[in-house]
Amino acid sequence: MEPLALFRSPEWSRLIGVFDLETTGVDVTSDRIVTAHVGVLDAGGTVLTARDWLADPGVPIPEGATAVHGLTTEHARAHGRPARDVVGEIVDALRGILDAGIPIVAYNAPYDFSLLKNEAVRHGVEPILAPAPVIDPLVVDKAYDRWRRGKRTLTVVAQHYAVRLDGAHEASADAVAAGRVAQALAERYAPWLPASAHELHTRQISWARAQAASLTEYFISIGRLDPDETVDGSWPIR
Repeated sequence: MEPLALFRSPEWSRLIGVFDLETTGVDVTSDRIVTAHVGVLDAGGTVLTARDWLADPGVPIPEGATAVHGLTTEHARAHGRPARDVVGEIVDALRGILDAGIPIVAYNAPYDFSLLKNEAVRHGVEPILAPAPVIDPLVVDKAYDRWRRGKRTLTVVAQHYAVRLDGAHEASADAVAAGRVAQALAERYAPWLPASAHELHTRQISWARAQAASLTEYFISIGRLDPDETVDGSWPIR
């Protein structure tokens, strides 16, 4: 058998898109985009292209959200661009990466892609309804290291894989760190990962569904969910 050290990271890990949003809250149906980052990284995790947006979301930014990302309603109104313009440009940037055959990394992808879809519909922008291929380091990490104890936030997982994350909850920092975590996963689990980003995308659909079912059982056991409730396992978009 070939030694594990001789396995090369999958081809998809050598050029990846990255995507992250900071928002007014955590409800993908009603909350709004405040900042966004879309970029491309090379095989070494170096940023090749990067674009950032600041939007005026058109609604007040709650104090709880400001406490996370540091952006106030006043700042967004004074310096942000119209939300419709920002949403349209984010959608175009992501479409451009996918059309070029480059996978997009998004940590907890259903949150960012679902919120973007709903923002697009809200502002009359043609939404991305089935983004592919997408790589979600949260899903992949849980699939290959299921029993590791502790939280699976980006900050914690980045530290676990020795990926530097300065300025957590800032869209560009989070997006780039998520991309580098995906590349660290690709290196660590190279013997077992699919060579194709599209095959990995398909596997993540099943993994996310199974992970949601397991989380549902746990939440019911501790009384966080009623027995007839479930965690939505749709991926990469709800």
